[in-house]
Parts: sequence; C-alpha cells; structure tokens
Amino acid sequence: MNFKTLVFYGSYRSDRQGIKAARFIINQLQQRNHEVIFVDAKEYDFGILDRMYKEYDTGHAPAKMEELAEHIRTADGFVVVAGEYNHSIQPGLSNLMDHYLEEYFFRPAGIVSYSAGGFGGVRAAIQLRSFLSEMGMTTISSIFAISKIGESLDEAGVSQAIALTKRVGQFLDELEWYEEALQRQRLEKGNPF
Repeated sequence: MNFKTLVFYGSYRSDRQGIKAARFIINQLQQRNHEVIFVDAKEYDFGILDRMYKEYDTGHAPAKMEELAEHIRTADGFVVVAGEYNHSIQPGLSNLMDHYLEEYFFRPAGIVSYSAGGFGGVRAAIQLRSFLSEMGMTTISSIFAISKIGESLDEAGVSQAIALTKRVGQFLDELEWYEEALQRQRLEKGNPF
C-alpha cells in the first residue's frame, strides 16, 4: 500500500544537526514507497503566528500556507522530527504546526526526536505527544530517539550506527499500520465530527 507522509522539521538554526535525522527518515520512508513531503519550518516561514489558516477567508490565505494545508488534508500520516530545546519542543516547530488544526484530524503521527547528548531528545518528544494529540492526531506508541546526532548520522542522513537502521523498521511498521487503519476509517465512515 502507498502512503502520503509529511515530515515536519522545525529548526531555524544555521548549523542544523537535526536535518540529518530528517534526511534519514525521509530516505527510510521513500525506500518503503511513501510519497514524502518535507515540511521544513525554514522553508514555510509563516512568521510568528498571527492568523491561523482557518482564519483566512476561503482563497485568501498566503499561497504557501494554502499549499501546505492541501498537503496536510491529503496526507495519510505525519512524522515529526523534533530537537530538544531546554527540555521542550522547538519554537519553530510548534509555531509552524500551530497554523493548522482541523487539517490534521484523525491521522497518525510518529515522533523522531534527537539531541547532541545521550537522551535523544525524549523530553521534548514526551511534550510533543501531548501537543500533537491536542491537534487531533493519534501518536503511535513508539518514539524513534536518536542520541548523539553529530555522530549517529552523516550529513546525508546515512546511519553511522547499525542499531538505528534496525530500529527504524519497527517504528515505520507501526506508523504504516495506523496510516492504513485510519485511512480506511476515513474512507468508509468519514470523520466522527
């Protein structure tokens, strides 16, 4: 089965280490025949949230915001790649994602977290789980944490640790299970509200 999966990434830093994690997961999804849309907060630079997408009159949202809304509405699922800033979610990521709400409903999300240290960004991932749930997404139970991002992946996102490549399969199996199940429910029964 083919899936359309959006990969969200929220770092604005000039020396972005997390881009390696994004490249890694994009490559893994493409190997599994996903149509991948990379949603980089730096590219979709909407500025600090002033008006949500839904607050614009139909046809009057900025073109890039409209484009992303259509990608979100037609996605089967999401992977959110998140670094840990002060034990929390990156502000660029939450700001980007906060521009939308109903567009996310009833789709699964997998969390890929990372950090320079040994914890792999899991403190941000735990907060991100609540954040995504509040936006109407079902988060899968697995968190794919990448510790020591500078050593674990090269610039192209190629794993330097065999354990990452082994673990990612189970993570994506779970995501795809939810993508298929929720896709079927939306097609057969629609959304409950």
